[in-house]
Amino acid sequence: MNRITVYERPDFEGLSREFTCDVPDLHELDFGNCIASLKVVGQPWIAYTEPKYEGEPHAFEEGEYPSVGRPNSFSALRLVHHDLGDPQITLYERPNFQGACKVVTEETNLAYGYFNDRVASHVVQRGVWLLYQHPGRGGWHCLAWPGERLADYKPELNFQARLSHLRPLKPGQPQVSAQLLWEQKRVEAEREVLVDEIVGVNETAAEQALSAGSRREYSTTLWQSFHFSNASSLKAGLSFTLAVEASNVFTVQKGRSEASTRRERVEVQLPAKIPPRTALRVRVLRKEVTLSVPVLLTLRHNEAVSTELGEYRSVSGTNISAHFSMKPLPAASTEPGDAAGTEEGSGGC
Repeated sequence: MNRITVYERPDFEGLSREFTCDVPDLHELDFGNCIASLKVVGQPWIAYTEPKYEGEPHAFEEGEYPSVGRPNSFSALRLVHHDLGDPQITLYERPNFQGACKVVTEETNLAYGYFNDRVASHVVQRGVWLLYQHPGRGGWHCLAWPGERLADYKPELNFQARLSHLRPLKPGQPQVSAQLLWEQKRVEAEREVLVDEIVGVNETAAEQALSAGSRREYSTTLWQSFHFSNASSLKAGLSFTLAVEASNVFTVQKGRSEASTRRERVEVQLPAKIPPRTALRVRVLRKEVTLSVPVLLTLRHNEAVSTELGEYRSVSGTNISAHFSMKPLPAASTEPGDAAGTEEGSGGC
């Protein structure tokens, strides 16, 4: 959700209010001219020094602002609903869109080129732009909205031949929901790994307890990762959760390591008794499965909804089982090499 939280003191202290839609007059809500810090989630907001979106505009993109440039001076708030993903503005050297022109699609310091202090009119094709009087985002500034055709800076802005820097507002991160497409999963590899082996021999004529005990605990691991498509539009810093199962909610944050390892302990039931004159062999095995599952990402950005595909991968070693075999010992009179049969079984965790 697009929202702004405003505070009456710096560092997010004091009274606060949260807004999700335009506020033409903060005084009507008992919060006029008292904002000293704020937090923005989603699309940018414009704070105005006068009610009804008049006065000097100040833009705040997604992020946290422990202090603001004009504390205790904002009287109105407006949410930027426009699509900011592909900005473009055309600058003209003379009024009425005449003379040399320059198409700009990203933040530009005009002081490094030939168009510095030479702009007299503009047309905004896409995005919302901030126009600055001085290089490095300095001096007086104004906003330029999508579709705007400003024919003459001098009468309308008193800004003719004074533009030195401009930048488009950045879009907020979209909301992302993730759905695992289990019906398209692929098992890439399976193997069993020996983690323990227990041998007990009962040479007596009576049943004996297994000296190793009837239960043991073993460590298991689950390694999981998420891979974005090469054409992903998502930017670094975005995070979302992936519900793999009820007990496994994997958090993904783009730009950081999208992998994690989880360790648990599993208890395994072992045979408790060894029959008379029997050798018992217990092999504790961990089954490791390498799995990949497509993930459908649904991106909601203002009114727009789009989809992308990602991939969840895991190497699971959480399934541990005990396989045992019992082999009768040869009788005292039996010659070497005359082996008896064996009995096999298994137990799981």
